[in-house]
Amino acid sequence: MNIGQPLLRNIAHLSQLELIAQAETAVLKELNNIVHWMEQLGEVDTQGVLPLATMSSEKDITDEDVPEAPLTQRRSLANAPKKDTDYFRVPKVKE
Repeated sequence: MNIGQPLLRNIAHLSQLELIAQAETAVLKELNNIVHWMEQLGEVDTQGVLPLATMSSEKDITDEDVPEAPLTQRRSLANAPKKDTDYFRVPKVKE
């Protein structure tokens, strides 16, 4: 597949990109290089290759989500630097 100027302009329009005339030839060349590279990837024999879900061989070691009792208002205010009975006190943001 070869990308020409009409297709490039249509892609730019659909992407809401404004292409300047000086950059059009460079972008066209780059897009054609990408398409050519993708065509080469399509020619690679992948018979017997299992699909990957991730590129890492590391296992996910996150803990399971276990429901716990919610944080009470008293516990949440326990370490607050400033508090006013039932609320956190913070500096004024707006006068």
